[in-house]
Amino acid sequence: MDTVLSGIRSTGHLHLGNYFGALRNFVRIQDSYRCFFFIADLHSLTTHPHPSDFHAGVKTILAEYLAAGLDPEKSAIYIQSDVPEISELYVLLNMLAYVGELERTVTFKEKVRQNPNNVNAGLLTYPVLMASDILVHRAQWVPVGKDQEQHLELARVFARRFNNMYGAEVFPEPRNMTFPGGAVKVPGLDGTGKMGKSNGNGIYLYDDEKTITKKVMKAVTDSGPTEPDSPMPEVIENLFTLLKLVSTPDTVEYFTGKWNDCSIRYGDLKKQLAKDICNVTLPIKERIDAIYNDDAYLSKVVASGRERARASAAATLAEVRKAVGFKPF
Repeated sequence: MDTVLSGIRSTGHLHLGNYFGALRNFVRIQDSYRCFFFIADLHSLTTHPHPSDFHAGVKTILAEYLAAGLDPEKSAIYIQSDVPEISELYVLLNMLAYVGELERTVTFKEKVRQNPNNVNAGLLTYPVLMASDILVHRAQWVPVGKDQEQHLELARVFARRFNNMYGAEVFPEPRNMTFPGGAVKVPGLDGTGKMGKSNGNGIYLYDDEKTITKKVMKAVTDSGPTEPDSPMPEVIENLFTLLKLVSTPDTVEYFTGKWNDCSIRYGDLKKQLAKDICNVTLPIKERIDAIYNDDAYLSKVVASGRERARASAAATLAEVRKAVGFKPF
């Protein structure tokens, strides 16, 4: 059975982009693949989170993963720092990664531009740690967005480089897993770009009804169509993209008709959109609350995930150490 791996940083809350972009599909494939889902707390250290916030962030994402439908009976759900084999492989792969190729990554350049006072070595070697996450389980499939494709390609480069250097076929070359219908790009509410934690334009799975309604009602619009069947500007197309994700086809058809005959009222559209988003997210929020407050269950999930992840990682590290030449005296 092929292996699938995915992770998310342990900061903030999951938003609709996370849910529709990947999580729903992960829930669907749990019976068909050997799945590993992890919370990337080591990655989050590049931003120096305060220790008091660090554990809370991990717990939040864990509860939201589970509430969204990931099943610890079917998949290994674990915390990155609970698997020391990842860090060991990270060290070994750093010996094969070249500074020049890491400096050329788009995300590193962006981080340097955005945070010139925090250009730490962890940011530079971020793709190596990501490759370690993937290769430690010898994953064949890794669902990534366009912004992470360069990192996945580096993981393929490191896998080939290791195999060639040590003359051992330890690592498969991971590929991007695509889902039927293609990648879902969930737009933000600010009129441009995709929904994201750092953009401040998202609706989170943990938002309550009042918060969701307030956010949607503030979404950017325009003055409305002036001619029948005119093309939608991006800010309006974004609202309809969200509508198509959460509403019934009849609802989408109704408001599309209103746009085409120039009778659309954005207030009505936003009220319906907020209502339909709540229909999707509020049941998840209820499960988040129940799971977050059940420490015994969370401990059980984490322990089970750690055991399964370490068993897989240890088997890989044994092959890696053998190939490199580490031997006991």
